[in-house]
Amino acid sequence: MEQHFRLILASGSPRRHELLKRMGYAFESCAPDVDERVEGPAEEVVRALAQRKAGKAAEGYPSGVVVASDTLVSLNGRALGKPIDEKDAFSMLRALSGNEHEVFTGVCLMDAATGRVSIEVVRTGVRFRALSDAEKIDGSYENVMGFPVDDVERMLKEFLKKQPVREGR
Repeated sequence: MEQHFRLILASGSPRRHELLKRMGYAFESCAPDVDERVEGPAEEVVRALAQRKAGKAAEGYPSGVVVASDTLVSLNGRALGKPIDEKDAFSMLRALSGNEHEVFTGVCLMDAATGRVSIEVVRTGVRFRALSDAEKIDGSYENVMGFPVDDVERMLKEFLKKQPVREGR
């Protein structure tokens, strides 16, 4: 795939790196340090954090498209943050066991030169068997992994079609 724009992944996540690489894009990456304290429903939190991460990452680049994302699991309308330790992780898994929950990922594309943004939130429903693997995934499997590749691909194409990104370093 011929690529006529600079792409910057605003993430230190090895999984997001792997998924974007599988999409066939050449990219640079950085892991922006942002305050992740945001209150509200999961959809609003991931939207705000994805934009915050993209904005912080864009500060370090004069041009290019920054792609940033943030993912949260929501159980019964309550966002579950990142587990603080192994005990907390097992507690979360027990809460999810046998229940349906939602995974929300906010994706933000930002033109580093102009600040133009495109933001979407992708929702995937997941049902776990009792303390086992996922029984059913209704939506994007990659979203559950933290980076909805089909949606990111579509967003990039639409973003670049509306206004080409100026190159320059």
